[in-house]
Amino acid sequence: MLRINDQITIADWELTEQFTRASGPGGQNVNKVATAVELRFEAERSPALNDAVKRRLKRLAGRRWTKDGAIVIFCDETRHQARNREIARDRLAELITKALVAPKRRIATKPTKGSVRRRLEAKKQRGTVKTLRGRIEGDDS
Repeated sequence: MLRINDQITIADWELTEQFTRASGPGGQNVNKVATAVELRFEAERSPALNDAVKRRLKRLAGRRWTKDGAIVIFCDETRHQARNREIARDRLAELITKALVAPKRRIATKPTKGSVRRRLEAKKQRGTVKTLRGRIEGDDS
């Protein structure tokens, strides 16, 4: 059981863990002990999350979201299986916590009359400077 916050708890049947051998340093242990963890969370079928949270979670998960609606998190940071398992669960909890926060709607604002007037004045000034750079009429040289 994975507790996200006071309201949301992920049941054990929604989580699947698979252990594999990790690459990298580890001495003789690296070829014997399966320390890397692959945590799979069946997000699409989860009754703990509503549809809006699932949509945000899918967007946040990116490549980690599978076609069948699961999130796969892989961790092989440490040489200890228990620590890797803990890190993977923390990452999943953090991802779900981020998905719980609904983004604020952006309210379009109008520019103030003063800022519009200043912008147009500056444009007029630039225009006159550029026209003054042109060829002078009546000069025969």
